[in-house]
Amino acid sequence: MNLLGLPDYVSDATLFIESLKRAKPTLEAEQRAGRALLWERPQDREFLRQAQAARVPQKPYVYQPEPTRS
Repeated sequence: MNLLGLPDYVSDATLFIESLKRAKPTLEAEQRAGRALLWERPQDREFLRQAQAARVPQKPYVYQPEPTRS
C-alpha cells in the first residue's frame, strides 16, 4: 500500500514474468547457461593485438575520390 491507501500497481508484464518464474524455477539458471554458450568466451589477446595493429585508418568520408594530380 502506498500513502493514499491504494494498492501498488503491478504491470501485466511483471505479473507474467513472476508467474513464469514460479512455474519454472530453473528458468534464470537456464538463461545464464545459454548466455554463457554464446557470449562468455575466452578472448585470445594475441589475436586481438594483431588485429588492432593491422587496422588501416579510414578516411573521414570514404566515398570521396582521391584528388588527381595534374
